[in-house]
Amino acid sequence: MPLIFLFVFLYDPANNMSYPLRFFQPGYVWHLTMRCHDRDLLLDSAWYRKLLVDTLFEAQERYGVPVLNFTVTSNHIHILVLCPEDKSAIPCMMRLLGSKVGATYNKKAGRQGAFWQKRYHATAVETGEHLVRCFLYIDLNMVRAGVVSHPKAWRHCGYHEIVKPKQRYKLVNFPELMRLMDMPDDPKFSNHYAHWINAAIKRGHLSRETVWTKDVAVGKKSFVEKIRKKLGFTSKLSDNSPAIHEDLAGYGEHIPESGLEWDISF
Repeated sequence: MPLIFLFVFLYDPANNMSYPLRFFQPGYVWHLTMRCHDRDLLLDSAWYRKLLVDTLFEAQERYGVPVLNFTVTSNHIHILVLCPEDKSAIPCMMRLLGSKVGATYNKKAGRQGAFWQKRYHATAVETGEHLVRCFLYIDLNMVRAGVVSHPKAWRHCGYHEIVKPKQRYKLVNFPELMRLMDMPDDPKFSNHYAHWINAAIKRGHLSRETVWTKDVAVGKKSFVEKIRKKLGFTSKLSDNSPAIHEDLAGYGEHIPESGLEWDISF
């Protein structure tokens, strides 16, 4: 007899952003992506991108969701968060973010209809090297798109706060970020991160990797299977699934100015 799962949904009918309450597992890192309707460039104006960043700051403060990184592009967003104990916090945060930005844009532009393309997608990311790779993927988004040559030239991303941590109005939760990177006491973490970004650009590791935006989890097989089990998936995971990355290359050679170099290629 097949198993039947009863899900309780948080649902926003205006934005179709429902997720079952049991989806987000506390203590895990989640990569959230959300696209504008029909991939239109509705966030092409810097004013709306700033509105989204400001609203994200408001939402993470209200619902207690640690934000680890983010990028706001012209037609989609990436947000990396740590799920708190309250499983409803992330859906509430995303509902506020989506509804406020969409409603403001439609009112100012005299526009009607959906602002966002369906609901957002969530991918669990294993800590350690996988998390570093996800960070780089997010911050290199506009470089990958050919809009800028370096994330320092794109204002609306987490790179600036990571490389030069802010003292006030901080969006990126730097202490949690360093803890999850397993480098909580490294005073040179910002220098390391800047070097990883520069190395990725120099090596040309800029290809789009759909694993970060389509799979339910990314990490070693044991991690991916654990997440799938928690979410109620019953199908067996293939060993060659793109979500599984068992053998990431080691830390590489030690470099004086950065401490170590990550090999970020698959």
